[in-house]
Amino acid sequence: MFRNVLTAAAALSLFIGTAVGAAPCRDTKGKFVKCPPPKTAAAPKKCRDAKGHFAKCGTPGAKPA
Repeated sequence: MFRNVLTAAAALSLFIGTAVGAAPCRDTKGKFVKCPPPKTAAAPKKCRDAKGHFAKCGTPGAKPA
């Protein structure tokens, strides 16, 4: 009996997780529209010095890697 409850809980969490992740986008009037692409975070710039070691980008001689 406990196994049936556990299986039902797992199935319910899987169903809810996929339903929330696939939620369609709506406009201000409530109509379905195409969702905008997700925004990606800008990668931090990394610079290297003349020897090839990582350095702060503001230091003299550092070039973007």
